[in-house]
Amino acid sequence: MLNLRTLFVLLVARPVVKLWLGLTVRNPDRLPHQGPAIVIANHNSHLDILTLYSLFDLKDIPNVRPAAAADYFLRNRAMAWFATKVVGIIPVQRGGAKKGSDPLAGCREALQQGKVLILFPEGTRGEPEQLSEIKSGLWYLAQEFPEAPIVPVYMHGLGRAMGRGQWLPIPFFVDVAIGRVLPWRPERPLFKTEITEQFQYLRKKVVPTQE
Repeated sequence: MLNLRTLFVLLVARPVVKLWLGLTVRNPDRLPHQGPAIVIANHNSHLDILTLYSLFDLKDIPNVRPAAAADYFLRNRAMAWFATKVVGIIPVQRGGAKKGSDPLAGCREALQQGKVLILFPEGTRGEPEQLSEIKSGLWYLAQEFPEAPIVPVYMHGLGRAMGRGQWLPIPFFVDVAIGRVLPWRPERPLFKTEITEQFQYLRKKVVPTQE
């Protein structure tokens, strides 16, 4: 029997991304099928999670957990139920986490359970089709789970299809490039620089030269 998250991907995520928008994926074989593993992606749109879910086989979906902003997705009870029970997000407190609380506790628990964690290392949606500064949360997680492969994914087109302030997706083709596993570096600045450079490298694979 399919769980709610798998049904959501089958009936909502895949039709929106593959039929309404259109999707091309480079090197899909590089995605992890089991965890603990961390998939990192650039963040420009609320469609990002739907697109990332669409990259996985349906049988893998129960093992995939995306981290998302608690202040946005837990704004009211109805949205909180849908986001956590159907979409399956791990709520992450941004910036104003309560003193003594661990904003990454849910992410740590998912990795301890052998899940594939989807993480947006920029921390928030940036300007359409632009990269923002990489935050340190990924470095801390990778430090605790050095055996977990880090797989970078760059998505192009979602910032135009449904960027900040848009409520309905505009049909705009989405191009995705999946990179090779990245190593954890004990030097935090070097680690963050290598993440940025990998995103920039993948971006060149999917962004037309005229842009």
